[in-house]
Amino acid sequence: MDSLNEFFIEYGYWGMGMASFLAGTFVPFSSEAVMGALLVATGMDPMLTVISGTIGNVLGSMFNYYIGRIGSVEQISRWLHVKEKRLIKTRDYVERKGSWIAFFSFLPAFGTAISISLGILRANVWGVMFWTITGKFIRYLIVAYSALALV
Repeated sequence: MDSLNEFFIEYGYWGMGMASFLAGTFVPFSSEAVMGALLVATGMDPMLTVISGTIGNVLGSMFNYYIGRIGSVEQISRWLHVKEKRLIKTRDYVERKGSWIAFFSFLPAFGTAISISLGILRANVWGVMFWTITGKFIRYLIVAYSALALV
């Protein structure tokens, strides 16, 4: 994992975007570690790092959203090795809440299920995108300034 983090760090803002894309999808990855390393070790601009992280992470979530749009619960369960019961439970919860629930797509494990469920439900893509951007931007702001405060 360290060499992978080094790879992303070597590419600066692009690396942050790539790392956050992976973390935004169903791939288990920590973009926060990359962001902290970039900010502490390289002195990159915090706001540009937050923006590149947000863009990548939102694209990852939208990737999940479109997986939900093209697949059924059964297919997604099989493809991503997620329990069908968990997907159905999340889908039902998301259906009751609406697209604003995408704000919480930054949450580990639940965020992926939220994004996929919104796709399955064919929630309004613009609403999903707005709330996803809002939640992820705020999260990365907190991560970036927390990392800088520790230095």
